[in-house]
Amino acid sequence: MSVKINKLEIENVKRVKAVKIEPSQSGLTIVGGNNNQGKTSVLDAIAWALGGNKYKPSKATREGSINPPHLHIVMNNGLIVERTGKNSSLKVIDPSGQRGGQQLLNDFVEELAIDLPKFMESTSKEKAQILLRIIGVGDELFKLQQAEQETYNQRRAIGQIADQKVKYAKEQPYFADAPKQLIDVADLIKQQQSILAQNGENERKRQQVVQIKNKYDFEQQKIEQVQQQLNELLSQHTQTESDLKTAQTSALDLHDESTEELEKNLTEVDEINRRVRANLDKDKAEDDANQYSKQYQVLSDSLDRIRKQKSDLINGAKLPLPGLSVEDGELIYKGQQWDNMSGSDQLKVSTAIVRQLKPDCGFILLDKLEQMDMGTLEEFGKWLEQEDLQAIATRVSTGEECEIVIEDGYVKGQEQYVKPVEKISAPSWQGKGAF
Repeated sequence: MSVKINKLEIENVKRVKAVKIEPSQSGLTIVGGNNNQGKTSVLDAIAWALGGNKYKPSKATREGSINPPHLHIVMNNGLIVERTGKNSSLKVIDPSGQRGGQQLLNDFVEELAIDLPKFMESTSKEKAQILLRIIGVGDELFKLQQAEQETYNQRRAIGQIADQKVKYAKEQPYFADAPKQLIDVADLIKQQQSILAQNGENERKRQQVVQIKNKYDFEQQKIEQVQQQLNELLSQHTQTESDLKTAQTSALDLHDESTEELEKNLTEVDEINRRVRANLDKDKAEDDANQYSKQYQVLSDSLDRIRKQKSDLINGAKLPLPGLSVEDGELIYKGQQWDNMSGSDQLKVSTAIVRQLKPDCGFILLDKLEQMDMGTLEEFGKWLEQEDLQAIATRVSTGEECEIVIEDGYVKGQEQYVKPVEKISAPSWQGKGAF
C-alpha cells in the first residue's frame, strides 16, 4: 500500500496562522483562496515536514508571531511526523511507538513528489532520462543511441560522397564512337612498319620480274645476233624462260596493303585516346557513385534496425502511463513533445513518472492549478482517483471546486482553531492512521 497523508496541522509557517486539513485519500484536494492568503504556505510546510530542512522556507516563522512554527502530520501507515520548538526539531514516531528520523521518511517520500516544479521545469531530455532510468532501459538505450548517432554520421558522410560522385560522373563527357581501350602508338607504328616491309618485298619481286624480262629480251637479241651460240643460248634460254614463268606466277597473287587507316590513326591517336580516357573516367565515376550509393543503403538499413531496437526496447518496458514514450531523447506523450502537451497532460505525465520513481509514495503536492479550466481539472481529478493517487493542490479560487479555502492564514470556518496538542507521545489509536 502506498503511503498517504491522513491529517495535517500547521501553525505559524510563512502566511499560515493555524490550519487543520484532512485531505481526500485519492484524487484532488484543492486548497483555494485569494492571493497572499497562505495557500502555497500549506504546501511549503508539508514539503518541509516530510522532505527535511533543505525544504525549510528562508523565513519559516510567520511574520508577527511570537510562537515558533508547529507542524503535525499523520500518515496512513501510522507514522506521526512533527516539527516543534524553537529549532523546529523533527520527531517521527511509528505505530509501535519507536522514534525515527529523516531517513525513515526518505524511505517512502519521493523528493519530486513534494517538489514537482523541479521535475516540470527540467528540460525535455532530462525528463526523458528520468523516465528511462525508472523503467530500467537507460544504459542499453544509451548504447543504441550512440550506435545510431555513429551510423547516422557515417551514412551522412557516405551520402555526401555519393552525391559528389554522382554529380562528378554526370559532368564527365562521353564519346559513344570511341574504342574501349587506349590506342598504343608503338603498336600502330609496328603495324605500319610490318606493312611497309611487306610492300617492299613485293616491290623487290616486281623489279625482279623486270630484270628477268630484260635479260630475256637481251638473250633473244643475242640469239639472233650470235647464231653460232644458238645451242648454248637456247639451253640457257629455256631455263631462263622457266624462271620467268615461275616469277610471273608468283607476282600475279601479290596484293599491296594500304597504310592509309594506320596513318589516319596515327594522326588522330591523341584525340581518340582523349575520348577513351574520358569514357574510362566516366565509367569509373559512375562505378564509384554506385558503390557509395550501395554503402549508403547498407547504413540506412543498419540505422533502421537500430531505431527499431530502440523502439522495441522502450515499447517492451513497463511505462508508467499508456501513450508515454521516448523518441530521439525527448519525452513523448500521445505523439506530442512536452511543449505541445496540454497543462493537464503535463501534470499527468509528471505525476505518473514521479510516482514510478518511488511507488510507495502515494501523494503529490501541486501548486497553482488555476491554469486549468474546470473541465480539465475534473478530468485530472478522475485520473488521480483512477490511479489511487492523493494530490494536495492550490488554486487561486474560492469556488466549489475548492474543498478548503484559506483566508488570512486560516481555513475558512476554522478561525477559532485551537493550537495542536502540546507534545506527542506514543500514540494510542484503534486503527491505522487514526488519532
